[in-house]
Formats: sequence, structure tokens, C-alpha cells
Amino acid sequence: MEADVGAKIRNLRVDGGGSANDFLMQFQADILNTEIVRPSLLETTSLGAGFLAGLATGYWKNTTEIAGLLKIERIFKPRLGSELRQKLYENWTEAVKRASKWALTLNKTEAHV
Repeated sequence: MEADVGAKIRNLRVDGGGSANDFLMQFQADILNTEIVRPSLLETTSLGAGFLAGLATGYWKNTTEIAGLLKIERIFKPRLGSELRQKLYENWTEAVKRASKWALTLNKTEAHV
């Protein structure tokens, strides 16, 4: 992501069911070496749709009013040293490679059923 935007990412804001998992959020903070920001309300995608509807109907005047409504529940900060971080990242990328092969195998199997 940093290569795409050409800047250092200060934090990653998360939402959805997986973001409720403290272990996963801390792991991401450690592996990515960046803060992970989790909101109080995990379904912010739905909340955003509601905010847009409220703006469209005039319930809120502008996005500044809405910004004050978002509450942060927790910030996960990186805790690992660079050597351990690199080793865990290498393990993670290997796991992703292996899992992608399983997905390809499953898709081919399903196609023949």
C-alpha cells in the first residue's frame, strides 16, 4: 500500500467481524509495523452508508459533524523487534502461498463435480 500511495502509512483502520479478534489485530500491528485502529462499532461500512444517507437528506450539514461521531475502541501498537517481525512475515507469506494452492485445488475439484 505504501508503494502505491508513495507515503508511509501512519495507521490502518479496521472494521468487520475479523477486527473483533484481539490476537489478529495485534498480529497485524506487529507484522505491518504500524498502528491498527479499531472503532467502537465494528460495522463501519454500514455506518458509512447511514452517514451518506443522513448527509443526502440534510440530517447532518457536513462531514465535520459526522467525524465527531466516530469513536475508537482500541489502538494496537507494534511490539516486535525487526528480526522477529521479518521471520513471522516470511512465515505468513509462506502460509498465504500454500493456502492459495489449496483454493486452486478446491476450485478445480468443484469444477469436475
